[in-house]
Amino acid sequence: MSVVLSAQTTDVAVNKVTPKLFARFPDARALATAAPGEVEPYVSTLGFFRTKAKSLVALAKALVRDHGGEVPGTLDALVKLPGVGRKTANVVLGVVWNAPEGVVVDTHVMRLSQRLGWSKRTEPEKIEKDLCLILPRTEWNAASHVLIFHGRRCCHARKPACTDCSVSDVCPSAFDAERIGRKAPRSRRASGPATDGKLRPSGDGAAASATGRNPPRSRAASGARTATRLRETR
Repeated sequence: MSVVLSAQTTDVAVNKVTPKLFARFPDARALATAAPGEVEPYVSTLGFFRTKAKSLVALAKALVRDHGGEVPGTLDALVKLPGVGRKTANVVLGVVWNAPEGVVVDTHVMRLSQRLGWSKRTEPEKIEKDLCLILPRTEWNAASHVLIFHGRRCCHARKPACTDCSVSDVCPSAFDAERIGRKAPRSRRASGPATDGKLRPSGDGAAASATGRNPPRSRAASGARTATRLRETR
């Protein structure tokens, strides 16, 4: 439930509402019998709280109906649940079962993947494929958490703290990262290739995205070492 609630809000905000929510609805069976209106007061401080209340009840009903009230342990089963997409499913698989089927790609992971030179793509699904090629499967779960943590604490979208970064010596964007992996500024002119609001890769990123080539082995080895260093210095 927490992962579903986290959309369009912060972990801090979610952690403030979950104690009372879980006390009132301790499991899927209890939540499945509730009406969305009963759930809304518990999540009203979150964005899109009415939609989230409906999603939680629908999710609980699906868990009871299709899985005996238990959270399934496969990606295929999870993404069929209401309110659960691939990113949410991989968070659950990694945290609950320690068996992710991919790398969780949020805005922090998208930004850092480009700055570290691990991917020049802009779509989360394609970035995830690049990361899965670069990182050993045993690192998929930890890597996403480490990148998110590093993005929040150091490699900010605006004014990244490169002087405090533990991997600046191997980062190709060090001390020049502010424009990389960020959304393009809005323009009043008609939307075009540079004004559609999507994340922009640096350098020859557009050409690299078009080729769809796999990362070279040297990049994979470097990526694995960098991920390990980030985790060790977390």
